[in-house]
Amino acid sequence: MYFNPYFYNYNPRLNGYYRIQNDTQLIDDIQKAINAEYSAVDCYEKLAKIAPTPDERTKILEIQQDEKRHLEEFSRIYTNLTGRQPSYQIIEECPDTYNAGIEFAFKDEQEAVDFYLDIADKAQDDTIKDRFRRAASDEQNHAVWFLYFSQKNRKVETANRQTENYGALGALSASTLTLPQMLTYALQDEYLAQARYDNILTTFGNVRTFAQIKEAELRHISALLPLFERYQVPIPVDKSQAFVTTPENIKAAYAAGVQGEIENISMYERYLSYDIPNDVRTVFTQLRNASLNHLEAFERGLARN
Repeated sequence: MYFNPYFYNYNPRLNGYYRIQNDTQLIDDIQKAINAEYSAVDCYEKLAKIAPTPDERTKILEIQQDEKRHLEEFSRIYTNLTGRQPSYQIIEECPDTYNAGIEFAFKDEQEAVDFYLDIADKAQDDTIKDRFRRAASDEQNHAVWFLYFSQKNRKVETANRQTENYGALGALSASTLTLPQMLTYALQDEYLAQARYDNILTTFGNVRTFAQIKEAELRHISALLPLFERYQVPIPVDKSQAFVTTPENIKAAYAAGVQGEIENISMYERYLSYDIPNDVRTVFTQLRNASLNHLEAFERGLARN
């Protein structure tokens, strides 16, 4: 339980509060608000633990601190009005998954805004009015953050689903592969690598490892393109930008590089298990070997960071 050492103690004579014996609706509503805050504190603890990024975890914990403060203030108001301690109860279970949890939190915060303003309107004491209006303002701010997280993660989910049918992941998930499919998935994966490295270099500056590997990936594209002409395979449109998300930090960028190369190597290993023309086999082998070197470079970068 959070206790604010700077929050003064309520006293009926010193603070102008008086016991309300007959306004049971207001008291019941304050008890509901206490349970809502108690539930939110518990839920946000869970969401912070499963948040996908440090920034989201930090913001959720900041929001949780606001809810702890509300819980303490509402509890003091309730005790002053009734002469007894409130009860504390989880009134809604927090979802187990992050995306469902932040959507649940957004809806809950929006509902709290209206509820707290309604309590403020019912209260006769100006201090109670002020506390609930301030809380409503906090809840509106929280709702904006949860809406932002929800939209952000929905975009990432969509990109991840689309990526399953693009590049190396598309090749690895296909039940069978023809030569045109192999070439298409391989070139898509090179497009995707270029887009990722462009994003990283724009975000973090001219990081040498990514700049060098980007140049190498351009040579991979140059090696693949003649095969499209030779085997009369249409060159796929570059849609890679739709699948790129910005890493949180340079360590995350290196981790993404490691994962990308592992997928790339696995794709070429699968290709080489097929009966394919020798010239295609030579190119795929060269690209597989180059990706092994890139993997080592990214692993070294990840270890340094």
